[in-house]
This record gives sequence, structure tokens and C-alpha cells, in this order.
Amino acid sequence: MRRRRGTPGPLPAALALLLAATAGCAAPSGAGHVSSRAGGTATAVAPAPLPPVVGHVATDDPVVFLTYDDGAERDPRFIDLVRERRLPVSMFLTDSVMGPGYGHFARLRAVGANLQNHTLDHPALPGLPLAAQRAQICGQQRKLAARFGVRPRLFRPPYGRYDTTTLRAAAECGIAAVVLWRVTLEPDGHLTYAHGPHRLRPGDIVSVPSGEAPPLTLAERTTRLLAELDERGLKVGRLEDHVGVTPSPSGA
Repeated sequence: MRRRRGTPGPLPAALALLLAATAGCAAPSGAGHVSSRAGGTATAVAPAPLPPVVGHVATDDPVVFLTYDDGAERDPRFIDLVRERRLPVSMFLTDSVMGPGYGHFARLRAVGANLQNHTLDHPALPGLPLAAQRAQICGQQRKLAARFGVRPRLFRPPYGRYDTTTLRAAAECGIAAVVLWRVTLEPDGHLTYAHGPHRLRPGDIVSVPSGEAPPLTLAERTTRLLAELDERGLKVGRLEDHVGVTPSPSGA
């Protein structure tokens, strides 16, 4: 009998035996995997849901969120500022940029800063295969866990660039949310806005990138920003209380 076009014919006996022998091998990375229940019944486990991408927090609270990238600037006066003002800042750290500065960030964490993930080496992620993106994100998860005993729930992609593979890799590495920003605190202390009104408003996420020999220190730039927040009746909120939080079960 002639087969329909596109319909495979019978498998050779040797190939059929080989496929049978290899049945049950691990699924490719990123796919759901198969687990066994008692009695030998196999059930498929769905992959983790993709994390949301957050650039602004919907809140009525008069708060903005200060997030610092990379870890290149290690200003000891910034530690004093965080301690004195009790600032719940979020530090998105890159391992290769931090260099030997782990002690500095341990001190920052001790005075209330939160440590989050910004990859191992700060590459542009879009277009990289899943394995490479996992290596960057999961690798930094392991570094931060080993150095500080923390497993970040938040991730900021380098340059704010990501693709669907980035979100899949982040999910597989235990990331609950991918954090972007609307406002940037520039090295000279002035603010720029990616979109929307050119003024600070409740729920804004402010990115503070590391600068090469910036005209103002990290403490000086932050102090200027705090003065503007005071003028607008805003305060610094804890990003981790609003983003990447696992909802409580109903009635809990």
C-alpha cells in the first residue's frame, strides 16, 4: 500500500530497539520533565511559569525604589548613608564587575541593602542559547549563595535587554521577577526618564548605573536624589516587598 505523503513508514527493527532502550531519558533543558509516582505511573511536570517583567510598580504608597547596578563603585560613604537613612536599596550585582569587593557588599547587606542578580559577566543576553543564559543567571545565583547565603528572587538583565529565552532561563534559575526601570540617576546626578512624565512619581524604579570616574560619588548622587524625594513628599520603598513576592494562599 502506498503511504500518504509525510507519513513515516515502519522503523527498522534495530532502530526501534534503540529508541525503546533510550525511552525515559531526560527532556531537553527548558522542557517539562517526567516524574514517577508510586506504582510506576509517569506524570509530566510543567515548566516554571515565566517571570513578569516589571519597570514600574503599581502602588498608591508615596514610594520610589532605588536600584544600583553592577557593583563597580564601592564608596564607603554610601554604606554610611544607607545605614544613617535606613535605605532599603537593591543592589543588582555582576560577579566579574564586583571583583574583590565582596566585603564591601557584605557590609552593605549588614546595614539593610538587598542583593540581587545581574549575571556573572554582564553580556547582552538576547540571542544567546538557553544554556548560555542559564549559565549567566544560575551561575550568579550560586555565587551570591556561596558568598552571602542569599538566593535572589529578582534579576536585572544587562542593558535592560532580554528575550523569551532570558525569561525561561530566569524561571529555571529561581527568579520570580525581571526588573527594569523608568528613571535613571545619571553620573552627574540628574535624572532621565525612559517614558512617561519627566518627574518622579509613586512606584518609580530608579536605576543607578555604575559610572567610570563619575563627577559625583555614589553617596553624593544618592543624597541629591533623596533631597528631591523629600521635596516631592516621596520616600524610598523596599522593592522586594512589592515585586517577586509569592502570594499568600487564600485565607492565609
